[in-house]
Amino acid sequence: MKTTEDIFLAWLRDAHAAEKQALSLLSTQVEHLVHYSELRARIDQHIAETEEQVRALDGLLESYDTDSSAIKDVTGRMMAFAQGIGGAGAVDEVVKGSIFSYAFEQMEIASYKALIAVARRLNDPRAVEVLEAILRQEEAMAQWLAENLEAVTNEYLLRNESGEEAKR
Repeated sequence: MKTTEDIFLAWLRDAHAAEKQALSLLSTQVEHLVHYSELRARIDQHIAETEEQVRALDGLLESYDTDSSAIKDVTGRMMAFAQGIGGAGAVDEVVKGSIFSYAFEQMEIASYKALIAVARRLNDPRAVEVLEAILRQEEAMAQWLAENLEAVTNEYLLRNESGEEAKR
């Protein structure tokens, strides 16, 4: 039977892998955005936050005398999910990318809530503090995406209807 700490560390490694994958996905997404400056700026901001999150998770892993090298192959699963939902290259790439990003943020939010529960069970206030800070950033990004999806969709439709490049 795994200990609570073993479970925590496995989930922490998964979160670390997800954040690394998020960096890759966000970087690709922002490179493709040409006509959507607000979305691009918010993704750029979240890339900086995500880089900070990776460092914070590295610090937590180090505090348990472990590192991220034992990460499972979450990356492959996330890429398959991203390709299926993200719509990279599709004519409506910007809208599908926004929808995928929102879904990805919700997955991260749920993961961090579970990690916080385990950190509390382990009586690790530092981990709780770090994970709650990351959770707030993920919630803020999800909220921004939810609040701006209609505007991004409408901008896409207007560009498409006027014959302008719309997908990016």
